[in-house]
Amino acid sequence: MYNVTVARTLNAPREAVWAAWADFGNVAVWHPFVSHSKLLGDPAEPVQLGSRRQCDLADGKNVARERIVEFAPLERLKIDLYDGTMPLKAAVATVSFGAPDTTKTRVVLGMDFEPKYGLLGKLMAPMMKRQFKRMFSELLEANERHVTAHRSGRGDEHDGNASAANPVLASR
Repeated sequence: MYNVTVARTLNAPREAVWAAWADFGNVAVWHPFVSHSKLLGDPAEPVQLGSRRQCDLADGKNVARERIVEFAPLERLKIDLYDGTMPLKAAVATVSFGAPDTTKTRVVLGMDFEPKYGLLGKLMAPMMKRQFKRMFSELLEANERHVTAHRSGRGDEHDGNASAANPVLASR
């Protein structure tokens, strides 16, 4: 397994940042690498441990199906990529939310992953780590833009300019 982790302090309270991530079926509203997302199963069920979603990636070719494997409100969300078209044999992302004060949130986004394709995948892993790190940084920036725009009443500011060459696991 390989790991990549990024962190960012967002200028928004933890409750607002958590709410964006916990709106599990609507991540496409603010995720720059997801063009469409939906909950799988009964949409009337509350988002909780075991909730599943499908994310159609902005490259127009790839899909990720994910499920929540840890759900600790305001603290941590762990998401397993259990199916999809990406070159990953396994991937689990963990998003942790800290509150340095009442107006800021420290978000740490990490992912453990195993590439497909055996030896070729192992050779690709360092490049994948660099790409994921860059993309996760962009994801946290987009999260902050969404949360601060929502709080200020400006609405959603989805960044639809995702790089089609670099799809990312939807919650990572």
